[in-house]
Amino acid sequence: MRLKVKIDNKDISILNELIKNGRESASNISDSIGMSIPAITERIKKLQDSGIIIGYNVNINRQKIGIDVSAFITIISESSANFEAVVKEANNNSYVMQCYTTTGIGSHILLVEAENTISLEKLLRDIQSWPGVKRTETQLILNSYKRISPLMIIKKEEYDVQG
Repeated sequence: MRLKVKIDNKDISILNELIKNGRESASNISDSIGMSIPAITERIKKLQDSGIIIGYNVNINRQKIGIDVSAFITIISESSANFEAVVKEANNNSYVMQCYTTTGIGSHILLVEAENTISLEKLLRDIQSWPGVKRTETQLILNSYKRISPLMIIKKEEYDVQG
């Protein structure tokens, strides 16, 4: 179990720098927000240990490696009895980048990426065979204009975060 940790505006500034570039050096972050390198390093470690920072990712131009189709797939389920089975299937499928549980018409929304429309069609048939899936609705993504953004937190002196 992680401990409750207090983060402040300096921590938010560090997080925003890491959101822009997860490989940013402590030295550059130090220059950017006006803190010493050891203080930056200590705060990053605290943010990792508390579970606020849970990992670092690489952004890849997927089209350059042959992944040309992205889509949102809404899953309409027969009932909530297979809710966890759908999540498990999504977690085990390499085409599924993200799985959200939602309110509204569908029970889950998947962000998927595939090589082409043929592989997307095969994926849809696979998803439609998952336990409890009644039907799916697919929206192809034509383009993405914004992928990440800084933390939009109203500035105040301290934030209590339960880890």
